[in-house]
This record gives sequence, C-alpha cells and structure tokens, in this order.
Amino acid sequence: MWNELWERHRGLMTGAASGLFLGIVYLISGFWDMLIVAFIIAVCAYAGSRFDAGKLRLNADEWLDKVSKLADRWKWFR
Repeated sequence: MWNELWERHRGLMTGAASGLFLGIVYLISGFWDMLIVAFIIAVCAYAGSRFDAGKLRLNADEWLDKVSKLADRWKWFR
C-alpha cells in the first residue's frame, strides 16, 4: 500500500512530509503558532501535488531570476 501511494503521489507525500518537518521545527519555537504549522503543511502539500500533476517546473535559472527580481524590488524597504 505504501509503495503504491509513493509511486502515485511522490511529490504530494514529499511536500507534506517536508511541511510537517518544517512545521514541527516552527512549533517547537511556540505552541500558539499552530495556524502557521497548518499553513506550512498546506503550502508544501499543494506544491507537491502540482509537481505530481506536471504543472510545477523546477528550473533553477527561472527561480533565480524571480528571486533576484524580488530582491531588487524589496531593496527599497531596507
């Protein structure tokens, strides 16, 4: 059962597991931040399911371009 689930939904499971891990790390720093934990898990699971569907591309050059554009845009607020 677990192997079939892994084969069909690898991105969703990886995203949810990484979201759970990051959520637990964040949870350790404060108990009342449970909404943030749920949000982190939901975002990671959503990204994983989009990766499974082939709608999420992981091209490093595109991501670096987007990050540099955002960094240039936010440098005025420093």
